[in-house]
Amino acid sequence: MTNDYDLHWMQHALFLAYYAQDHGEIPIGSVLVLHNHLISKGWNQPIKLHDPTAHAEIISLREAGRVMKNYRLEDSTLYVTIAPCLMCVGAIIHSRVKRLVYGASNTKYGEIHIEKYIKTKLKINYNIQIKSGILEKECKAVLNQFFLYQRTRKSILT
Repeated sequence: MTNDYDLHWMQHALFLAYYAQDHGEIPIGSVLVLHNHLISKGWNQPIKLHDPTAHAEIISLREAGRVMKNYRLEDSTLYVTIAPCLMCVGAIIHSRVKRLVYGASNTKYGEIHIEKYIKTKLKINYNIQIKSGILEKECKAVLNQFFLYQRTRKSILT
């Protein structure tokens, strides 16, 4: 069951994904929320920042750490349009985000089953609540449209 807050914040993350796309980045957006208040936001910026770690999630986590003056982001919820990659999962674990809500699976690299990965592979005592499928069609569509445009553009140029 989806609550209104999850829809609201995922719409915000989706807006940021479109913002990333408008700036030539892979369209992924994220927001970090604490007690239903926006703490930070991020969108993919590896190209602009010349930084392979400048994923939407990492940018949100870094900004939230500065705002909260703590790298532990306990009791927070991270909303992201696409399931996080392995690097971002590591950052989410270290920051102790309480809840992760994402829109669509990461079909390019295969979805990481985060809860199972944390408990069986990392063997750490960390419980994160995970919810997926919020605005799934919309989150998939922005990513698919971006890559379709990129492929079409490349074929025209060659």
